[in-house]
Amino acid sequence: MSRATKIVATIGPASSSPDVLERMIAAGVDVVRLNFSHGKAQDHIDRAQLIRETADRLGKAVAIMADLQGPKIRVGRFKDGKVMLQPGHKFILDATCELGDENRCGLDYKDLPRDVRAGDRLLLNDGLIVLTVENVSGEQIHTTVTIGGELSNNKGINKQGGGLSAPALTAKDMEDIRTAMAFQADYLAVSFPKNATDMELARQLANVAGEPYNHKPALIAKIERVEAIPALPEILRASDGIMVARGDLAVEVGNAAVPALQKRMIRMAREMDRVVITATQMMESMIVNAVPTRAEVSDVANAVLDGTDAVMLSAETAAGKYPVETVEAMASICVAAENVEEVKLEHDFIDKKFTRIDQSIAMAALFTAHHLGCKAIAALTESGSTALWMSRHRVNVPIYALSRSETSVRRMALYRNVRPMLLSFSTTDRDALLNQAEARLIEKKAVASGDSYAITCGEPIGSAGGTNMLKVMRVPR
Repeated sequence: MSRATKIVATIGPASSSPDVLERMIAAGVDVVRLNFSHGKAQDHIDRAQLIRETADRLGKAVAIMADLQGPKIRVGRFKDGKVMLQPGHKFILDATCELGDENRCGLDYKDLPRDVRAGDRLLLNDGLIVLTVENVSGEQIHTTVTIGGELSNNKGINKQGGGLSAPALTAKDMEDIRTAMAFQADYLAVSFPKNATDMELARQLANVAGEPYNHKPALIAKIERVEAIPALPEILRASDGIMVARGDLAVEVGNAAVPALQKRMIRMAREMDRVVITATQMMESMIVNAVPTRAEVSDVANAVLDGTDAVMLSAETAAGKYPVETVEAMASICVAAENVEEVKLEHDFIDKKFTRIDQSIAMAALFTAHHLGCKAIAALTESGSTALWMSRHRVNVPIYALSRSETSVRRMALYRNVRPMLLSFSTTDRDALLNQAEARLIEKKAVASGDSYAITCGEPIGSAGGTNMLKVMRVPR
């Protein structure tokens, strides 16, 4: 099954066993997400080792994404674990309260009283409970329950319209960055960034933590704050990609605004040569059911048609009953959606100027392979940049990215329509390298006798950012 859209799956109690993880990767997982909101440092280190060992055994490039928790803007704990809030009831959010009851509860985020004022609406438990702020007195926020429901320990708080001052990176996140760099996480996902400065700080911390391992991760900005929307271009420039994190974002901007924002974010990321992941509740019903709903099928398919690089599974694979079946179902939806995509390369290139030789070669390879009906496009690449540029455009020809850098190979596992492969070579002879690349493509059944394919590389051989050659080859009969 040839699939362009990548699948990100979260590992958790339901998927941590070697057998289940192996079956998930075999079913189509390209990136494994480690959720640092749960578990201890050693848990993540052990899981990362298991992921790498399993991927190596299966001969598949699989990236690891370390997802930072970010600021915990949550209610505290209750004496009885939960309370039932009735509409019209007066309820106090008290930063000094230890154990809550039906009249008040504590706050993990002690600065919340400074961030709200009378008339603000606070949304708890993913927006299922709504409180209207009446007044703020010292460390207490006096509210009226607008929409009631069951409120249990440590449920999240969002402010409608945004405006919370909590920093994107907490002390825990900084420690978690060090843990993630200890196992050389390929991607680092930053929660709740508001601007480019948040991402620049995260990159600086990650690069310093990764220096002993000679490792620099790619950064993913999770777009989940309303303040991030107007800052999207600058956040994209400071990042390697974004995640359309529809949960917290929907609570802040309203559910109805999210579909249009999703399309806008995907389009902007592709135009700026960044990767994009669409996340949250994509196959939510499969936590307990063996098949998805038709609405979920449409949701995944529409994200694919929007041009997302990857679709993500969270609780579905971390804690659900059917982690393997969920991956299989998502993979089949992606393929079905891709089969009806329109290729408009000519439209993509209208009024677009290429000032770099390597980027121009990448675009020429797409155009040539598409119109000549080539079986594959092969990109010999050190950093993966050539493959990234190619992956920003819809084309019905699979892109095979061959690199001798394991880090680059794993990173490219997230790029849409890119099949990364490790190619060990020491030669500086171009023709010898091209023959070696063709042999690898034949070995992986990417091409066969008589097939034509386009291949790009750079001379001198082995220099990053030096792609300057395109050839159209035919496998001898």
